[in-house]
Amino acid sequence: MEERLKQYAESLKGENRDTGNNLNFIRYADDFVILHPDLNVILETKKIISEWLKEVGLEISEKKTNIRHTLLSYEDQEAGFDFLGFNVKQYRVGKYNSGKNTNGKILGFKTLIKPSKKKVLEHYEKIAETIEKSKVATQATLIKRLNPLIRGWANYYKTVVSKRIFVKLDSLIWHKLWRWARRRHPKKNAQWVKEKYFHKIGKRNWIFKTGNCQLINHAEIPIIRHIKVKGEKSPYDGDGTYWATRMGKHPELPTRITNLLKKQKGKCNHCGLTFMDGDKMEVDHITPKSKGGKNNYGNFQLLHRHCHDIKTAVDAKKQERLDRIEMEKQIEANEKRTDIWNRGREGKPLTEAEKNIFWRMCI
Repeated sequence: MEERLKQYAESLKGENRDTGNNLNFIRYADDFVILHPDLNVILETKKIISEWLKEVGLEISEKKTNIRHTLLSYEDQEAGFDFLGFNVKQYRVGKYNSGKNTNGKILGFKTLIKPSKKKVLEHYEKIAETIEKSKVATQATLIKRLNPLIRGWANYYKTVVSKRIFVKLDSLIWHKLWRWARRRHPKKNAQWVKEKYFHKIGKRNWIFKTGNCQLINHAEIPIIRHIKVKGEKSPYDGDGTYWATRMGKHPELPTRITNLLKKQKGKCNHCGLTFMDGDKMEVDHITPKSKGGKNNYGNFQLLHRHCHDIKTAVDAKKQERLDRIEMEKQIEANEKRTDIWNRGREGKPLTEAEKNIFWRMCI
């Protein structure tokens, strides 16, 4: 299918060389999206895909297939589309918030990807159902049931524009938990219920917690933008450095190195250059162990082998210089003490500070 669409894209004629490149095909399993600014091209690709599927004994689902505009309504359908639980939509904004094309021209709109309304509702209903089914469960049991649901869902959507939705969900869940707590103790007042089930940690109040069990919030999960995979990269292409930097793990590299690659974003801390596949890498102690440096990740950095050699040589020279300065200071101090001793024995005048030094030497 991809090859057939690629051939069609190459056959497209337009005002510039990017006309064919504007045809984008995104597929995950049997779900896919086709993007192009021209409606006629979209209709033609639908026809091409239908013909290709017929050749392999399949047909396109008219029920699941629809054509949408990402900025304007089309055929009484709301702008934007849902794909893999995400909603992709463009919004009209002012020039200071507007997106720009590759030539820097202001477009007048901004593309945002958010969790789809359907998935947000399904997630909330699942959490609400879990709370309803846990009327007689202990607080610790309820927290252990809710945390995996919250953490898994939030981690899936943490790469897109989700912060406001996370905060809204946390608010709705709080109301559900408050009703759950009040239902358990109908004869107790609100203050008593709050002190039993909700606690203050630092500057945060109303934390649903008991003992070592604490309910996590959606908003606690940091938003980390997704970085597009380069070109035709694959986890099976043998480029362990690239995938370890991206994912923080790789079966062919030690865990310490993969963690440091991800932490340093794939760059050597000494020269600042990106690690390439085949580069020799070594773990270095930022503060040498001989100087009290600890053997933990806070004191580790990943360097090219030659950068590590340079740093080791520089550190040795620095230490040599420091030792020399310390020795010179010690010699100067000894000479000063000897001079004070000789002048004190000869009865020559001394300052108050020198007298204190002299008497301590006499003792």
